[in-house]
Amino acid sequence: MSSTVRSSSLLSFLLFVFLSRAFGSESDHKYQPDDPVTLWVNKVGPYNNPQETYNYYILPFCHPDNKPAHKWGGLGEVLGGNELIDSEIDIKFQKNVDKSTICQLELDEVKVRQFKDAIENSYWFEFFVDDLPLWGFVGELHPDKNSDNGKHVLYTHKNIVIKYNKNQIIHVNLTQENPKLLEVGRVLEMTYSVKWIPTNVTFARRFDVYLDYPFFEHQIHWFSVFNSFMMVIFLTGLVSMILMRTLRNDYAKYAREDDDLESLERDVSEESGWKLVHGDVFRPPRNLALLSAVVGTGAQLALLVLLVILLAIVGTLYVGRGAIVTTFILCYAFTSFISGYVSGGMYSRNAGKNWIKAMILTASLFPFTVFGIGFILNTIAIFYGSLAAIPFGTMVVVFVIWAFISFPLALLGTVVGRNWSGAPNNPCRVKTIPRPIPEKKWYLTPSVISMMGGLLPFGSIFIEMYFVFTSFWNYKVYYVYGFMLLVFLILIIVTICVTIVGTYFLLNAENYDWQWTSFFSAASTAIYVYLYSIYYYHVKTKMSGFFQTSFYFGYTLMFCLGLGILCGAVGYLGSNLFVRRIYRNIKCD
Repeated sequence: MSSTVRSSSLLSFLLFVFLSRAFGSESDHKYQPDDPVTLWVNKVGPYNNPQETYNYYILPFCHPDNKPAHKWGGLGEVLGGNELIDSEIDIKFQKNVDKSTICQLELDEVKVRQFKDAIENSYWFEFFVDDLPLWGFVGELHPDKNSDNGKHVLYTHKNIVIKYNKNQIIHVNLTQENPKLLEVGRVLEMTYSVKWIPTNVTFARRFDVYLDYPFFEHQIHWFSVFNSFMMVIFLTGLVSMILMRTLRNDYAKYAREDDDLESLERDVSEESGWKLVHGDVFRPPRNLALLSAVVGTGAQLALLVLLVILLAIVGTLYVGRGAIVTTFILCYAFTSFISGYVSGGMYSRNAGKNWIKAMILTASLFPFTVFGIGFILNTIAIFYGSLAAIPFGTMVVVFVIWAFISFPLALLGTVVGRNWSGAPNNPCRVKTIPRPIPEKKWYLTPSVISMMGGLLPFGSIFIEMYFVFTSFWNYKVYYVYGFMLLVFLILIIVTICVTIVGTYFLLNAENYDWQWTSFFSAASTAIYVYLYSIYYYHVKTKMSGFFQTSFYFGYTLMFCLGLGILCGAVGYLGSNLFVRRIYRNIKCD
């Protein structure tokens, strides 16, 4: 489909996303007897490389005589590498087809070589009937005693079984039969059959057959959530019991009014730790504009993830092709106000002067970083001729959404944040001359605290990462968004608790550079996730080739960047509340 058509469909697409339950559908899914039912061919590619997909007709299958119709279901569908083409195979509602010829396939040397290469690389294909997917392999490699390479056979008959309930299609299934040996000069008759079977399954339950209940609802999944929940209880109890008890003792000693000069001198000489840096702890951090931008973006991403998870729970977004991606992009655009508000308020409270710079960084830093990674991957996909290549028209649509929705909302949020929450409100006055930071033990340095801070948050989401990675890279539909919501909330709580502990240790070491340390301490969770992705790639997948490897690590890098910014912002905001709370009750003069 041309880029012009995709661009002109933006308005109808936006309406379609919010009004339709089944994304990308052409009709109301209701048929009358003998109504035509379209079999859409989608893509083909190596089974072990999920992102390495190509147009179905890149292989010399039976091609429609006329220019076939294309179907575009939405922005997320295109970004997901889907291109539905009408196969023009004659299928009518409730009308059985015993056996019918699609075409006569004459095999020449080029066609045989293409099919053999596809079979050796375990090529699979995907069809759609009434938005329900069908899968199958191109052919099979049979062992041959007389040949080291074996015999390559091509499936020539497609048997389609369709179950229906009254006037709606409920389930489709594809089996392939009649394998034929690939030989130059041979003519293969490509055939199909269709069988209609009534069923009592309702339309609302028709997607259940694609959900792997035993895998996602395995006992280990429940145990991981319970284990993470116990970690939350432990950490919150630890923070409450140890820190609050210590701080209460510090408050009592620091606020005590004693006329005994000797006792007063003794208290002053014993004074150390976090109280000594009260004149520097609210000093504006280095690179304030950048920190404000990433904290604002992280706050937006936290709200975005929560919103998308809730929409997925309520609206079963996993049913539609690309529905999650579409929802994510649109929700990101409409939540840009939050990033501007948080960033603008934070920048103004720290006496920042160049607020336009902070606003532009907030609105563009994360999208442009993702765009940069995507541009590299897109160049690779174009070189390979893959469906993963994003068309120019889709790029225009994404840019229009950012330029006319996301950027203005970020600007508005920055202005509102500066005016409504930008007044300085530090409990302690910042001294003119910075206090020197003493050298401490290696384990109390900001770098060590930052790296150690991500271990427990990663441990709380470790098992869920396995399920998320498996669903994305191994053809499973992720539908347990209730689990994801619980794990996400646990991640937020664990990140805040761990970052508060790290910040307290840092301040006790008389190091007042806590702002960036708290951010990196929480953001380091993403480093451990990326290291886990390397392990997952080598142990849990059979991916190969430069194309798939670059897409795997490129997509994972995008994900980890977003996760790092999200966790970093949550950690900073939690530590900021903690620091303001403990210095509010001491004598700052």
